[in-house]
Amino acid sequence: MRIGDLLRHKRPCISFEFFPPQTDEGVAKLMATVKALRILNPGFVSVTYGAGGSSRARTVEVTKRIKTELEIESMAHVTCVGHGQGELRGLFEELERAGIENVMALRGDPPKGETRFVAAEGGFRYASDLIAMLAREFSFSIGAAGYPEKHLEAASFEADVENAVRKVRAGAEFLVTQLFFDNDAYFAYVERMRAAGVSVPIVPGIMPITNYESIARMTAMSGARIPQRLLAELEARSDQPEAVAELGVAFTALQCNDLLARGAPGLHFYTLNRSPATRAVVSALIATQAVRNLAAATP
Repeated sequence: MRIGDLLRHKRPCISFEFFPPQTDEGVAKLMATVKALRILNPGFVSVTYGAGGSSRARTVEVTKRIKTELEIESMAHVTCVGHGQGELRGLFEELERAGIENVMALRGDPPKGETRFVAAEGGFRYASDLIAMLAREFSFSIGAAGYPEKHLEAASFEADVENAVRKVRAGAEFLVTQLFFDNDAYFAYVERMRAAGVSVPIVPGIMPITNYESIARMTAMSGARIPQRLLAELEARSDQPEAVAELGVAFTALQCNDLLARGAPGLHFYTLNRSPATRAVVSALIATQAVRNLAAATP
C-alpha cells in the first residue's frame, strides 16, 4: 500500500525505522526484531541506505523481505550520495521489480570523513531534484525529510521551510521529521509549513532515549535540542545506564502521548535496530488508549 494513502486512512500511523545489517546473521536477527514488533500493528517499516550506497543490496533485500515474509508495508530509503542519475534509475527499477511501492528520497549526509556534500558526477545536489525525477519517471509514494529545529546547513528557519516546500512541490507525499525532544518545536514547524501552503502529513520522528552517550552524539549530529530539565535528569543518571533507559522510555511515552493528543498523524520510531524501548513506549500508548476507551464506556 502507498504510504501517502495509508497516512490519510490510518490514525495514528505507527512506523519503525531500521538500518540494514552487513551480514546474513544480522539480517536474520533484524527480521526477528521486526517480527516481534508486528503485534503493535505498525503502518509501515522503513529501511535506511548506507552512505554512497554501501548497503544498497541489503536495503533492497530487507525491504522486500519485510513486505513479503512479514506482510508489513515497507519503504526503502535512497540518497543522492555517490550516485549518478543512471545508477539511481537502475536502483529504482530494482525496487519496482521487488514490489516496493514506497521510497524515502533524501540528499544524504557526506560520506564519513567528509564535511561537505558534493554531488556525484551526473548526480543530484538536492533531494528535491531526486524527488522530481522519481515523480516524473516512477510511480512510488515518495517521502521526504523535515526538520523541526531546521537542518544544520539551512541559513534560517525560512530557508529551511523553502527547501521543504520545494520537495513537496516536486512530488513528496509526506514528510517524516528529524528526531526532536521538544514537542513545541514540532508543532511550530507544522504551523510554518501550513502557512507556506504545505498540506501533506508531517510525521514526527521519535528516538527513545536509552543511552546517555549515544543520545549526546545523536543530538550533536542532528542539531536536536534536549530540554534543559530533561538533560539535567539524564546527566544525574549518566553513570547508571538502567536508570537512563527507564527515564528515557518514560519521557518518550509522555512525549508521544502529547503528540498524538495534539493532532500528530502518527509516530515514526528510530529504533537503531533494537525493539525493547520502542515496544515499551508503544505498549504504554496502547494501554493509555485502552484506559481512555474504558473510561468513555463506563456510565
